[in-house]
Amino acid sequence: MVSGVVTGYAVQFDREPTPLPPLSQPDLRDSKTLPAGPGTTAQSVNVNRRVKTDGDLRKLLLKKPKGAKAATSLSDGWTSLVEYSGAYDKPDRMFQEMVNDDSRRIATASWEERGEVFVTVNLIQFRDDDVLAAREWGSGQQGYMAMEGHAGNSGRPIPGSGNGRVYVYDKPIRQAGYEPLYRARVIAQRGDVVMEIWYLNNAREVSAKAVMSLAKQQLERL
Repeated sequence: MVSGVVTGYAVQFDREPTPLPPLSQPDLRDSKTLPAGPGTTAQSVNVNRRVKTDGDLRKLLLKKPKGAKAATSLSDGWTSLVEYSGAYDKPDRMFQEMVNDDSRRIATASWEERGEVFVTVNLIQFRDDDVLAAREWGSGQQGYMAMEGHAGNSGRPIPGSGNGRVYVYDKPIRQAGYEPLYRARVIAQRGDVVMEIWYLNNAREVSAKAVMSLAKQQLERL
């Protein structure tokens, strides 16, 4: 369970983050994805995607919907590894796992709508030099989602993603003095990036259709 998301989901709209710097190579920031041709292979597609994600990763993030309020603490679009790990019940363990898996950087977009819906999109990039770290990390996260205390189900596949799934939690978080908090999580991997979306609603049950729509839109940008 991600404690920071569940119990402090609105805190990020007030706090100061510790950002990661963007890539220093200016020649990579405006890299374009090359079109597929007759000789396109699975390997060349992965290389092509890496060219795309080697630029400014923040440019691949979904834009907030019209009328939504952006999280002011994420004005630069980067989330540090320490900050990301801190949202988990066992932050030290998650931090070490991210380091061991050779995570590279995290681009984040976050917004709220009507004070009811809170959305956070993370693009977590890994260095896939020796192993397919992004695939392994994403698969590991999906591996426990069906367990009790997490989503409680195996999720719904995102059409055309190959490995992406939308998990709408079976049970809301209930805390005395607060409205139930309904939630969903999206996990998908494409190339060296894991796409993660948290979708929270403190007024009503989460719409699987709405979450799936966001997931498809974000995947189209990768």
